[in-house]
Amino acid sequence: MSSGLHKVIGVDLLTDLTYMLRLERNDMSFVPGQCFNLGLPDTAVNREYSSYSGVYDNELQFLIRQVEGGQVSPKFRDLRPGDAVEVDGAYGLFVIDPDLAATRKFYFIATGTGIAPFHCFAKSFRNLDYQLIHGTRHANESYHRQHYEKGRYINCATKDQNSDFHGRVTDYLLANPIPGDALFYLCGNRNMINDAYDILRSRQISGSQIITEVFF
Repeated sequence: MSSGLHKVIGVDLLTDLTYMLRLERNDMSFVPGQCFNLGLPDTAVNREYSSYSGVYDNELQFLIRQVEGGQVSPKFRDLRPGDAVEVDGAYGLFVIDPDLAATRKFYFIATGTGIAPFHCFAKSFRNLDYQLIHGTRHANESYHRQHYEKGRYINCATKDQNSDFHGRVTDYLLANPIPGDALFYLCGNRNMINDAYDILRSRQISGSQIITEVFF
């Protein structure tokens, strides 16, 4: 675990409120799924974000949704190349055992920017057998869906009919078969996690097969 200042490479706007913050890596090491504390220098205010980038990427990337009235996310959005961000980490246990990554089927279930650690998983593990179910309001919030192998990303949008599935991720789980031997990783809204957990348990999925992280 380490901390230090990292220069901004750029801020990529993805939607009206969501953007990707790109920082110089500076040899920072982390395990896929871990998170960092990010803040502006000399402010003593920081927020926790999972790595969006993979372990083989040359930069650190973070998927951030601007929070109205927030102390950090609006300021990060206005950063320019060369500005500095204080990075502390990495830490966290929302990770995959490398031995299991080579042998098991994974279901990744996310809402909003809770997709970040799953993007990191997909970029970090070679030949990972996974299905990613991503809940958003609108189909244009399917952040970087081109980065996932064909057929592995499913967007569940509640406001748009032109998504892969119209409805919540929990509606998708109720409407589709679930393999009993998979490992299930849930990240995002607390209500989604609670509801999805109950659905999985009702399908006889053991609690030991379900790993959760409340993202917002």
